[in-house]
Amino acid sequence: MLTENSMQKPRKRILTGDRPTGPMHIGHYVGSLENRVRLQDEYDCFFIVADYQFLTDHLSETEKIEHNIRQTILDWLSVGMDPAKSTFFIQSMVPEIAELTMYFSMLVSLARLHRNPTVKEEFKESGLRAMSYGFLGYPVSQAADILIVRSHLVPVGDDNVAHVEQTREIARTFNRIFRDVFPVPEPLIGEVPRLPGTDGKKMGNSMDNAIYLSDAPEEVCRKVGAAITDPARIRAIDKGHPDICNIYQYHLAYNREEAPDIAELCQQGKIGCVACKQNLAAKLNAFLDPIRERRAFFKARPSIVREAVREGNERTCQKGRETIDLVRQAMHFNYKELAGVK
Repeated sequence: MLTENSMQKPRKRILTGDRPTGPMHIGHYVGSLENRVRLQDEYDCFFIVADYQFLTDHLSETEKIEHNIRQTILDWLSVGMDPAKSTFFIQSMVPEIAELTMYFSMLVSLARLHRNPTVKEEFKESGLRAMSYGFLGYPVSQAADILIVRSHLVPVGDDNVAHVEQTREIARTFNRIFRDVFPVPEPLIGEVPRLPGTDGKKMGNSMDNAIYLSDAPEEVCRKVGAAITDPARIRAIDKGHPDICNIYQYHLAYNREEAPDIAELCQQGKIGCVACKQNLAAKLNAFLDPIRERRAFFKARPSIVREAVREGNERTCQKGRETIDLVRQAMHFNYKELAGVK
């Protein structure tokens, strides 16, 4: 007999995640993490630690990767991502992703990979002398990450929309050539698509311009105090231009109620940069305090991290095997009888 719960439609699926290149920052939160916490009650969420993609520009630093993976998961737990509601997994521990990457690599031209603007920007910032096959092709691997669990929605920052579009093209191409196996996933951009670094450039671990979710209160105050503001404003009584000020962008993200008043006072020269920064630092620390507390709780209980990863890897492998079976059937690549496999 069907119960009310058994008659409910299955929830749509989300896949998103992070490269374990270092601690996560306040730009990550408003760009993606905030959405993940909100959506885990509405969707079947899979969150990936993309350790293969760490290799694209950190190949000489592999001794750091296990530590970084732990820190990434601690950051997730600290903001409220819940392994009881969602699935946490590590990319390299789901072998079906590598197999799907191989199939997808046959569907994308070299010229198309070279046109990806995010890959171009990331290579420029990487400092590498030559682009490897893995660096150029990692959007194909990312498409496999997304589609191995047949995701419908991908929460991303605006700098990763190009990767989601590549995934959409791959899904459509596969479905057209073979048969409908994959949904065509949609990007979901955070309320603040991109938060600048304290120096006005893209916020990032390698740029020394990020405020991390794990930063101590005094470190937050130091970084905010040293941040670049309106370069045309010399004295506190000078009229400011909040639209070009990094600090005002942070107010819009983390002090939304006061932001309009701060903009007006700045434009009238009635609030100085020092007072404005002190206000922001206080708001950021108030926001980060519960995150720091949760992080300390989970850091003291490493078994929670291990169990979340173990269970998440197992569940993702199961979903991955289901997807690979569908893919092989669609491609007539499923000759188990010939190989003597049941």
